[in-house]
Amino acid sequence: MARFDRYMLSQLILLFGFYGLVLVLLFWVNRAVRLFDQLIANGQTALVFLEFSAMIVPGVIVFIIPIASFAASVSVTNRLNSESELVVAQAAGFGPFRLARPVLVFGIFAAVFMLIQTHVLVPMSQLRFAERQAEVAENITARFLTEGSFVHPVDGITLYIREISPAGELQDVFLSDERAPDQQFTYTARKALILRTDAGPRLIMFDGLAQVLDTDSQRLSTTGFKNFTYDISALLSGPVIGKRTVSQIYTPELLDPPDATLAETGETRSALRAEGHFRNAQALYAVVTAMAGFSMLIVAGFSRFGLWRQIVFALGAVALLQTLDNTMLDLARRSESNLWLVYVATLVGAVFNIVVLVMASRPSPRDMRRRRRTLREMRQLPVGGAT
Repeated sequence: MARFDRYMLSQLILLFGFYGLVLVLLFWVNRAVRLFDQLIANGQTALVFLEFSAMIVPGVIVFIIPIASFAASVSVTNRLNSESELVVAQAAGFGPFRLARPVLVFGIFAAVFMLIQTHVLVPMSQLRFAERQAEVAENITARFLTEGSFVHPVDGITLYIREISPAGELQDVFLSDERAPDQQFTYTARKALILRTDAGPRLIMFDGLAQVLDTDSQRLSTTGFKNFTYDISALLSGPVIGKRTVSQIYTPELLDPPDATLAETGETRSALRAEGHFRNAQALYAVVTAMAGFSMLIVAGFSRFGLWRQIVFALGAVALLQTLDNTMLDLARRSESNLWLVYVATLVGAVFNIVVLVMASRPSPRDMRRRRRTLREMRQLPVGGAT
């Protein structure tokens, strides 16, 4: 690459890293605060919080890559224009398409980074995040099993345990369930155990009494039992290990989903395939945003008053493309024949950038008037002869 290309590309990557870091921190802090409150309230340590925080970073990075690439492209182009470096490059014979080469290379770099995130790191981190959430949620002792105290894990549930043995056996258990509007359930048992199953944790109570109070008729029914199983998965604020979501599935499985995946996610085949193709479209969209930030500013030419109006127009164009991208994804999810629609926004953005660069290659009316005035002045000059 030419020296100017290397110089411009280094500036783009540097500012991309800066804007990316700032945006990741902003979005990460917003999510980490809620995560911190939830984990610390549930009795977890700071190390668990840091582990969970690291798992949400790839999802945040995917969201900010197009924004950071656009911001870096706009900043570098605006600075080169204000310092007349673009004017010097154009005077040296560099046209808009030639000047766009380092921006295109930078966009491809951002796209490759996006592909790694969407196809590998995000599904991996989301799947691990769900597994760790389930593990933490099923740690009942750390969350709400407290000896000698009445606790309320969720609204309408009251739990009391006299003692927890070293083997994990619960002694003298009292459980009150008042979540149903017309009935109240009360369970007492001499002892109980926590059993983990594929469907979630279960409380197995032994030698106890179940009481059901009908709030309308005020009638109380009692039943003694030798053992009784109570589903306590509803007492957990986090998910249990089980079905995966779309974000936790790797792309090859989305592009050719088996029947088991369709049943697991509850989505249609067209919806899953659209999500798989959308991951590729997101990477291509990063190229479009980078080029849009450059093309919208280069078409304006040099201005001593800055390019703020063109920056606003570029922001509007990127926002419209993002809206189109989301709309096309919704349409593509409805039918497999519409899968190509996920690439429409990228295609429209590419055409838009090419048209703008073509416009930048042609002299503006102001430049044409200035050239005509210069030619007229040259014709009026004397040709040769003695002075």
